[in-house]
Amino acid sequence: MRGLVGPLVKLIVFGLVTILASYVLISTITNAGYGEQIAYRAEFSDVAGLVEGDEVRIAGVRVGQVTGIGLAEGTDRPVASVELEVSADVPLPTGVQAAIRYRNLVGQRYIALTDGDGSAGETLEEDDVIPLAQTTPALDLTTLFGGFRPLLQALSPADMNRLSYEIIQVFQGEGGTVQSLLGHVASLSDSLADKDAVIGSMIDNLTTVMNTVADRDQQLSDLVVSLQQFVTGLAGDREAIFDSLQTIDTLAVATTDFLEDARAPLAADIQALGDLSTNLAADGDKVEEFLQLSPVKIDLITRTAINGSWFNFYLCAAGGTVTLPGTPLTGGQEVGQQFRFDSGAEGCS
Repeated sequence: MRGLVGPLVKLIVFGLVTILASYVLISTITNAGYGEQIAYRAEFSDVAGLVEGDEVRIAGVRVGQVTGIGLAEGTDRPVASVELEVSADVPLPTGVQAAIRYRNLVGQRYIALTDGDGSAGETLEEDDVIPLAQTTPALDLTTLFGGFRPLLQALSPADMNRLSYEIIQVFQGEGGTVQSLLGHVASLSDSLADKDAVIGSMIDNLTTVMNTVADRDQQLSDLVVSLQQFVTGLAGDREAIFDSLQTIDTLAVATTDFLEDARAPLAADIQALGDLSTNLAADGDKVEEFLQLSPVKIDLITRTAINGSWFNFYLCAAGGTVTLPGTPLTGGQEVGQQFRFDSGAEGCS
C-alpha cells in the first residue's frame, strides 16, 4: 500500500493542475470574469459588430465583458441597450464615458470606459444606466476608408493593412497622433513618387490612346449607331429568326435522313463512274475520233428533220448469208448462200 501512495498523490496533483488549466483556458476563450461582478447597462446609437462576450476595458486593461445586447425600452427612437459586467473592485464614476472600439482589422470590438465629467466621488450602482449622451458608437469604417480609397488603391497589401490599422487607432484615440499618421502617409507617398516614371509613361500611353479615339470620333459614333440599328433589327425580326432556326433544324434532320438513304447508291455510282473513266481512258483514240466526227454527223441528222419535228430513215441496203440444206461441203464445212438487197429508196447513194 505504501508503494501506491506516491503515484496516487502524483495522479491527484496532475488531475487538479489539468482541471485548473482547462478552467483558465475556457475562461480566457469565453472572456469569463473572475471574482464578483457588478452589472450595468449602457445605451448606444449603434452597436453593429458588438457581440456577447466582447471585452470591457479601462486604460487597455480587461475589467469585464458584454453579457447581453438588445433594444432599450421607453425611448422616442431606436436605441441599443448593452448589458455589461465589470469587476466589483473597479468602481465606475457617474460621468463614465463608454465607447465601442475596434480590437483588430478582423472586426472584433470592445467597450472602452474612460473618466468623464461627473460628480466627484459618486459611483454607479448595480443596474445603473450609462446614458446615450455618455456613449460613442463604433467608427464607421466604410465612410472612413472611402475617403482614403484613392491612396489605398495604389498601395501594396502589406502597406494597406498597416495604414488601415494605424488609421483606426488614430481615430479611436489610440496608438499615436494624427501627425504620426500623416508622417506615415507621407512616407508611402514618397514610395509612390519613386514610380513617377512608370506612372508618367502610363499616362502618356493613355493620352495617345485617347487622342486616337478622339480622331476617329465620327467613325466610332457611326459604329455605335450602326450596331444599335443592327441590334434593333434583330430584336424586331426575332420571331422570323426563331422560325428560320426551326426550319433549318428540320432541314438538317431531313438532309441527314436523305444522306443515310442515298449513301449506299451514291457509293455504287461513284465506283461505276470510276470504271467509266477507266474505260474512256483506255479507248481515248476512239472517243477523240467520235468527238471530231460528231459535228458532221449532227449536221447531217439535223437536215433530215428540216421538214418537221421528226426524223426520216431509209433502208438503203440489207445483206446476209443463208445456208441451205444439202449444200456441198468445202473443207468439212457447209457453204452458205450470200445475198444482198438494195431498196433503191430516195436519198440512198
